[in-house]
Amino acid sequence: MQGDPENRADWSRSVTGVVLREGKVLLARHTYGGGKGLLIVPGGYLEQGETPQQALRRELLEETGIVANPGRLLAVRFGEKDWYAAFAAEYVSGQAVSDHNENSEVVWMDTEEALGREDVPGLTKELIRCALKGAGFAARPFNTPAGIEENSLYAPPES
Repeated sequence: MQGDPENRADWSRSVTGVVLREGKVLLARHTYGGGKGLLIVPGGYLEQGETPQQALRRELLEETGIVANPGRLLAVRFGEKDWYAAFAAEYVSGQAVSDHNENSEVVWMDTEEALGREDVPGLTKELIRCALKGAGFAARPFNTPAGIEENSLYAPPES
């Protein structure tokens, strides 16, 4: 899409991803708003026409330099006017680097250290715990009309 990203953002829909790799979690130190100065799992708002999975891939790459694929849906928070979806995401490639805009640093941190730090907020800790437990809903493909991509039903894993 072309144009100013600020005009394409859908401020009512956002995503985040918990990327785990070799006992570490990907965290970014936020530079604005209520999360300023805190280490959080990266994410952001959907752009018009994006699926949550596409938005998460884009946000992770833009903000952290990491390529990752969304997997299980760990949690969804619904508000009166918005929603926020958290995915477990599988690391594919890339080096953790700050975008020097929305975050001041990006790090791979030992998960146990992250769970014990005061500069990691409670929501991020809960999402890390869910990802470590393997909790969440798995995507189940189903027949969709032609042209619809990445349309999955998230439901408990089949046993």
